[in-house]
Amino acid sequence: MTRIDLHIMNKRVEWNGGIARFGCGASALLALMLAQGCTVGPAYVRPSVATPATFKEAPVAVAPDGTTWAPARPQDAALRGPWWKIYKEPELDALEDELNSSNQNIAQAYQNYMAARAQVSAARASYAPTATVQPSFTRSGSPLGSSVGATALTGGSATSLAGLRTTSNNYDFPLDVSWEPDLWGRIRNTVKEFANAAQVSAADLANERLSQQASLAQDYFQLRGQDELIALNERTIDAYRKSLQLTQVLGRTGIDSAQSVAQAQLNLKTAEASATNLGIARAQYEHAIALLIGQPASSFSLPARSLTTAVPVIPAGVPSELLQRRPDIAAAERTMSEANALIGVETAAFYPTISISLSAGFESPTLANWFAWPARFFSIGPSASETLFDGGLRTATVAQYKAQYEGDVAAYRQAVLTAFQQTEDYLAAQRILATQIEQQRDVVAAAQHYYDLAAVRYRTGVDTYLNVYVAQTALFSDQQAMVTLRVQQMTSSVQLIEALGGGWDATQLPLEKDVGSTR
Repeated sequence: MTRIDLHIMNKRVEWNGGIARFGCGASALLALMLAQGCTVGPAYVRPSVATPATFKEAPVAVAPDGTTWAPARPQDAALRGPWWKIYKEPELDALEDELNSSNQNIAQAYQNYMAARAQVSAARASYAPTATVQPSFTRSGSPLGSSVGATALTGGSATSLAGLRTTSNNYDFPLDVSWEPDLWGRIRNTVKEFANAAQVSAADLANERLSQQASLAQDYFQLRGQDELIALNERTIDAYRKSLQLTQVLGRTGIDSAQSVAQAQLNLKTAEASATNLGIARAQYEHAIALLIGQPASSFSLPARSLTTAVPVIPAGVPSELLQRRPDIAAAERTMSEANALIGVETAAFYPTISISLSAGFESPTLANWFAWPARFFSIGPSASETLFDGGLRTATVAQYKAQYEGDVAAYRQAVLTAFQQTEDYLAAQRILATQIEQQRDVVAAAQHYYDLAAVRYRTGVDTYLNVYVAQTALFSDQQAMVTLRVQQMTSSVQLIEALGGGWDATQLPLEKDVGSTR
């Protein structure tokens, strides 16, 4: 009887006639296999992250007694599902619906997720035995005797056997089955690793979908902003054309000079050139929207319409909710769990590998006797293997994946900090832009009043055209600034929604047990 003594990870293992004994207590090999052993490697615990109680840039109100308080954020007001409906723009709603079904980046991310699910199923296949069959037929021939001196007695006389051959047939139908019990959790950790990877892919899919949806909304508001600017330019061109006509009339009567006429002509031509240039940006935003919704830019168009959308109230919640509401944070967290499972896979390499092999089948020189009892054969038995020396390879591999895990922890914490920064950025933008837009309205009103006064004084001959030119230019510039601020306010509101996760939350992430199906 063979006896093997091994010392593995400070535990003594004896192999004696098919029975494995550990220093911590004797147990039968069959019992170990049925119990499927234990799972080695570190248990996964989500690392802690410091989160502030509130957003610094969240809107606050001042009570009559002078104290400040944050307005209540009831859960019913939280972003959910199709977040773009908060803008109450039917045209944007239709575009977003088309994007969700036709965007090719989303389609690619979805197929990446399905591939990751298939990898989970492939890893789970290691739980089951492997069976192979290899039927064969062999016909062989060999000399019955040597070519010189070989004889046989036939009827009392010697007959030479030289040149005679024998042939034989062999029908073989072997079935080989092998199974490796998961004693140390190597397969379980591998399945967990791929399941976590599939969850990362699912979170990446959600993040890609949110990114594409937000890009579409921003491009839509940018395009409407260009329409507003084009309409503003057209109104300004019309005003410049009327000023030129008035200046020409006054010039012919001698009230104004040729220089004023030339200045009015310059203003008109400059405005017309600026209006033409605005078409470039509008066309590019329209083409970008076509790309996002999966349509050729050559066959897609949106009719011109001014920007009339009001900026909505966006519930920000509290910072700690971002850990559950952002798909990129969910992906970073699942990546840590994946790296932790990989440590367990590599740790299992320190333990012996035990497998059971079965070979059985039929072997006969004729088909007629193939299934007869003497034609049957079988063999069965366990085997064990253990690496006794590898020059520190396993230790170095485990150290590598532990370092990778710690790197993923740092990436997770960085993702959380980035989420806090982005949310604070866009909360600040919303707050400051709201104030600036109110101020800009006053600026536009003052510029309009200044222009009206200058126009009256010019028509009555009190002032020269120069005052009208200055007033018109200032009014046009202030009106352009107003449109630009409104577009910036709308796009930053989209960015705030994206920073808040767009209504997604971690409950939408598929569970580990649900990602192994390829259907």
